[in-house]
Amino acid sequence: MKYYLLGRSGLRVSEFALGAMSFGTEWGWGTEIDEARRMLDLYIDNGGNFVDTASIYTNGSSEKMLGELLGQKRRQIVLSTKYTFSTHPGDPNGGGNHRKSMVRSVETSLQRLKTDCIDLLYLHIWDGTTPVEEILRAMDDLVRAGKVLYMGMSDTPAWQISRMQAIAELRGWSALIALQIEYSLIERTTERELIPMANEMGLGVVAFAPLGNGLLSGKYSARRLPQ
Repeated sequence: MKYYLLGRSGLRVSEFALGAMSFGTEWGWGTEIDEARRMLDLYIDNGGNFVDTASIYTNGSSEKMLGELLGQKRRQIVLSTKYTFSTHPGDPNGGGNHRKSMVRSVETSLQRLKTDCIDLLYLHIWDGTTPVEEILRAMDDLVRAGKVLYMGMSDTPAWQISRMQAIAELRGWSALIALQIEYSLIERTTERELIPMANEMGLGVVAFAPLGNGLLSGKYSARRLPQ
């Protein structure tokens, strides 16, 4: 396993991250806990140290499973999660990018993951309404409080991320270090703006769906038409 510095930071992560979106079966599909344990142990035994989840994954079961399965191995893992999506139906402030949503989500994630801090917190998706200064200052407050160590972005326009990074550096707030994006041989639109922006602004690119949601795995083949 190779390891790389994540963005403009000293944090070392393995070249392959383990995505835990399917840990749990609350969405009608997914991975039972015994199989999740096998996958996690296999990943760690082969040198993996970068595990990714989100507050919304399998209605919170993904985080709960990781909290139970990691145990003493938690210290050697760079653990990332995300906030934005609402997990409180009927509450107009139950989701979004704003401070209330961020703090509430982090507190819940800490409990589920059975940890005292989140190594990397991503903004999961851009809501188009929250001022960037509010997001950045709330992120910085969480870092200063020791509840989060590093911050990242996911599914957000390149111009907004570059603007946020510039504001954070200008005001002395915690800088962003990671950008999570879909990237594969069949999804290359991020090469136009997001990846060049990440290189310029010091963000490490963390790609998801590298096999194009299975299309590049060799599992599927085109139906042969009769001659």
